[in-house]
Amino acid sequence: MKITSRDGTTIAFDVQGAGPALILVDGALTTRRSQWRPELVALLAPHFTVYGYDRRGRGESTDTKPYAVEREIDDIDELIGYAGGRAFLHGQSSGGCLALLTARELGPGRVAGVASYEAPWNDDPTVQPAWSEYLRGLDKALANGRRGDAVALFMRFVGNPPEQVDAMRDSPYWPSLEALAPTLAYDHAGIMSPIIAVPRQKLAQVTAPAVAICGGQSPAYMCATARTISETVRHGAWRTIAGQRHAVEASAIAPVLIESFGAMVKDTRAA
Repeated sequence: MKITSRDGTTIAFDVQGAGPALILVDGALTTRRSQWRPELVALLAPHFTVYGYDRRGRGESTDTKPYAVEREIDDIDELIGYAGGRAFLHGQSSGGCLALLTARELGPGRVAGVASYEAPWNDDPTVQPAWSEYLRGLDKALANGRRGDAVALFMRFVGNPPEQVDAMRDSPYWPSLEALAPTLAYDHAGIMSPIIAVPRQKLAQVTAPAVAICGGQSPAYMCATARTISETVRHGAWRTIAGQRHAVEASAIAPVLIESFGAMVKDTRAA
């Protein structure tokens, strides 16, 4: 299925399940067809009407230049309208950042609640130089049409050893990652911004209920960020999933989402 966003961009999406609308917002280098998606959708579909979509510039969705975070928020807003006018949002990694910024912009009248999993903002000032260097390298690689180098730069930045990245470049799935390379700038220079620290001023304006989730085996800053998010939004909660890392298992996060969004529905009815 497809809808047209405000600037004419075509957004492709799937719908499955029954219940309150829930839109899944992907992180970097993923689409609605990514390997982890079917299991998560299957676990959520008995409880929600699940909307999976290709963010602009990915999969079957088109793109419109220049990029702006506001345009991605418009895309989600169009989906919310299609879904009946109000929906929950679940974003993983940088998709969690986008989901929270969308909640801030659209308000609780459109966004019923947000669950972010390991939104990768980082308040440690010592990481800012490396982040700035990464963004400069990413911009240069993309400007020169070196999509493979852009993906490799990201893979190394998030901790993959160089030899592992070299092996990945020879894999059959590497071309699909190269196709998504321009959207790395959308997630990082755009949504997360040149400053990697948690944007407290913006998050303080999120009035929809929000739960920030992290994995118990992820780097410590992931849970520190989740806790900061929960303390900064107006109606926040913080959850840790034992034994999980950044690539969270669908079977581990689905029960947390069902419980968290279910509680938000009850709170809304009680109010």
